[in-house]
Amino acid sequence: MQLSKTEEELMNHLWKLEKAFMKDLLDVYPEPKPANTTIATLLKRMTDKGFINYKLFGKSRQYYPLVKKKDYFSKHVNGLIKNFFNDSASQFASFFTKETNLTKEELEDLKALIDSEIKNK
Repeated sequence: MQLSKTEEELMNHLWKLEKAFMKDLLDVYPEPKPANTTIATLLKRMTDKGFINYKLFGKSRQYYPLVKKKDYFSKHVNGLIKNFFNDSASQFASFFTKETNLTKEELEDLKALIDSEIKNK
């Protein structure tokens, strides 16, 4: 199951806040803010998809994520590698390092991360 772009944006806000009422979520959007009904619809869809849930406080709902941000994006990166890079992490890494305009320092940091992971294997 996957989130739409607008659902992902709302989910990012919820991940940052950890738990929030609809008013809290609306407050973090820049102007022009989406309509209450838009946010309500997105929250309903995300609940139906199993990404979030809520606790009732009277008539108010406090929403919280059921899926961790790391898990969500890890699944998407793995799907991207499988679908666009023939399930080859090397092809993905090659594309990523050549096509994203990384600085020399960023490439060195990436190399250090990879070297560290190699040592831990």
